[in-house]
Amino acid sequence: MKQDWEISKLGDLLNIERGGSPRPIEKYITSSKDGINWIKISDATASNKYIYATKEKITKEGLHKTRVVNEGDFILSNSMSFGRPYIMKTTGCIHDGWLVLKQKDKKIFDTEFLYYLLSSPIVYQQFNSKAAGSTVRNLNIALVSSVEVPVPSIPEQKRIVSILEKAFAAVDKAKANAEKNLQNVRELFESYLQKLFENGSKDWETKCLFELGTITSSKRIFKSEYVKEGVPFYRTKEIKEISNGKSITLELFIERKKYEQIKKSFGVPQIGDLLMSAVGTIGEIMVIENDNEFYFKDGNIVWFKDFKRLDINYLKYALTAFVEKIKSLAIGAAYSALTIEKLNKYQISYPNSIKDQQDIVHKLDALKLYINKLETTYQQKIVCLEGLKKSILQKAFAGRL
Repeated sequence: MKQDWEISKLGDLLNIERGGSPRPIEKYITSSKDGINWIKISDATASNKYIYATKEKITKEGLHKTRVVNEGDFILSNSMSFGRPYIMKTTGCIHDGWLVLKQKDKKIFDTEFLYYLLSSPIVYQQFNSKAAGSTVRNLNIALVSSVEVPVPSIPEQKRIVSILEKAFAAVDKAKANAEKNLQNVRELFESYLQKLFENGSKDWETKCLFELGTITSSKRIFKSEYVKEGVPFYRTKEIKEISNGKSITLELFIERKKYEQIKKSFGVPQIGDLLMSAVGTIGEIMVIENDNEFYFKDGNIVWFKDFKRLDINYLKYALTAFVEKIKSLAIGAAYSALTIEKLNKYQISYPNSIKDQQDIVHKLDALKLYINKLETTYQQKIVCLEGLKKSILQKAFAGRL
């Protein structure tokens, strides 16, 4: 810390107040243009730094139940987006989920400097340690008031802000490029898949799925039939985890006796079968590659079996290629769902030779592996750039910028 910097508590430098009580407040909320901006957590989390006009307003009659904040004030969420600061660019009203920080008559802080200071690890670490020990961490006036911060002169604050803004502009540009590259990599694979299965080859066959195999679902299992131990019971959650190579935490089971009854009279998934999520999260695909016993939820998951003319991984890629098109077949306004009837009529193209199909699968597997490595690289770069921002802020308020 520089010798000429003072260390003071936020409560000695700023007026810190809590928002008003929001309940009951609903009758005072309006979507008309009349009234004062009503600031919810969602309004802030959708913002990066500033709070502008909000969609919902509070009528003048409701002002006595809340607290008014003005342009230039800072607001802090005391729970949800824990300790993150926002600068008011409008007049608004806040409920008791917020704290408001106002500069006193004698201006101690440059506004932008205070924003970066409140966003810095040196402040967040104090918020975090002082609020620790409860199930839900909350900020309060006493806690925030006790936080110690460095106070350089106003010219020094402006110098620090100038350096930070230039550095962060460069970091943000690099991050935007990495995020764009990450998006491009994902789109590259999707585009390649679509072109491969759309164009195919002149000697490829094209048939509806019902002509190639059987699409069905499971026998209904009722909630009353769930047990704490037995044969694992999969829902969309478990299918998604397995299809993305993640380990699963088993939550539901059915009795072995029930499983054996179903296996004998109806059958259960076998090696070489395929399961696909069909409700809500559509298009998560799991290929059965081992003889581990399990059963699955009816309706939520469709079962592809007896596709003898297709390599099952070729079918997986063919379905993946057109997952967006498959989603367009979904029905239901409240949630997305695919019916077996719609899927049966869906057409795919394929080489007649299983070996040719497997050659395509091998090439796609290699490409997918390469794409995954690129995704990991860009994801790590994005994380590192966020870490760089925190490191710069740490140095800035330790006087080492």
